[in-house]
Amino acid sequence: MNTIKSLLTLLLFIGFSGGFVACKKDEVAPVTLSGNTIKDLAADPPSGGYNPTNGQPIGVTKKYTLFSFKTGAQVANADSVSSKWDIGFNGTNIIVNSGTSGPGSASALVQSGLFDQITTAPDTGYAQDNKAATPAFYTITRGSGKGWYNYDQATNLITPKAGVVLIFKTADAKYAKMEVQNYYKGAPAAPSSTTADRYYTFRYVYQGDGSTKLN
Repeated sequence: MNTIKSLLTLLLFIGFSGGFVACKKDEVAPVTLSGNTIKDLAADPPSGGYNPTNGQPIGVTKKYTLFSFKTGAQVANADSVSSKWDIGFNGTNIIVNSGTSGPGSASALVQSGLFDQITTAPDTGYAQDNKAATPAFYTITRGSGKGWYNYDQATNLITPKAGVVLIFKTADAKYAKMEVQNYYKGAPAAPSSTTADRYYTFRYVYQGDGSTKLN
């Protein structure tokens, strides 16, 4: 009986003194790569379609849909003046939370290559938005063939460019890569000119440990 009591006392002493790994308050679980595919992220779709005369969208808010790689979720526009978001979407335009687009310190670059084969984020080459420049500068270059998409005037369709990956230094000083896969609601393989647009489907990988490892 005395032996059993002695063992129980010893175990309790080890537990309260921090001997059990699970009881260490200062121990932090390691952060690993996280990734996901985001489907149908609305980027200010027109509520009234498009003007047949000039092709302009009808009923848009002109607000950006904000997104955080860290949380993998949309961020409320009320937090647009914070560093809670990394990128914003409006139509075909993508902004980063920095420079003249936001108060954060995010930056980005456009890299050629296959998403799965880009395993490390570059050390240099990142930039921030500067719409005050002449001409205005956006890290994710705007216009058909210049950034992440091509526009076919004959079919009036937006198609993500093959072999284009967006690399980010995020607002929380981590790294992420992203590939836009579709611009139409439901991510149809063959959208038509009447398919609802301004709905992003994209995949991404976020590295939460601060390293440049992306695979």
